[in-house]
Amino acid sequence: MRLYEYIQQGGAIMYILLLLNIVGMSIMLAKFFLFNKQKTTLDVVAADLANKIEGPAQGKDTGAKIEMIKQELAQYIGKVEKGLNTIKIIASISPLLGLLGTVLGVLVAFQVMSQKGLSDPSYFAQGISMALITTVGGLLVAIPHFIGHSYLMGMLDDIESGLEKNIIGKIL
Repeated sequence: MRLYEYIQQGGAIMYILLLLNIVGMSIMLAKFFLFNKQKTTLDVVAADLANKIEGPAQGKDTGAKIEMIKQELAQYIGKVEKGLNTIKIIASISPLLGLLGTVLGVLVAFQVMSQKGLSDPSYFAQGISMALITTVGGLLVAIPHFIGHSYLMGMLDDIESGLEKNIIGKIL
């Protein structure tokens, strides 16, 4: 059976899962390339952030300088991490959408069974097929998104700690 036929059998839920998968994978790829670029330009970014902090930080004690570094870094990391929540949301709701498809498929199977009986099992099998396909579809979307989100968060943590060390070295 071809992929398109599976998607058709899964119904509207599978089309939603397919759309979510495309959106999530696009964001993950874009973030992966962005974070790799960020790793290569850590010194430049740290210098820019240190320049923003140095003027207002003059004459202040070390604790105040560190607090200013943390605030500036948090603001910068907040901009860089945009989109990661979308990946997390997709990873979280995909199994739920698969479960919704499962329930709808079983519901369809029982409706067919109540209307036509079990004289032709192919009618009943259609609903069960929809249930199983949407369950698999939900998991196939969720698993790579969970892995991708965790990996990207690890990359972001590395960027943040590298920037923090670099900025502190420049200012303190």
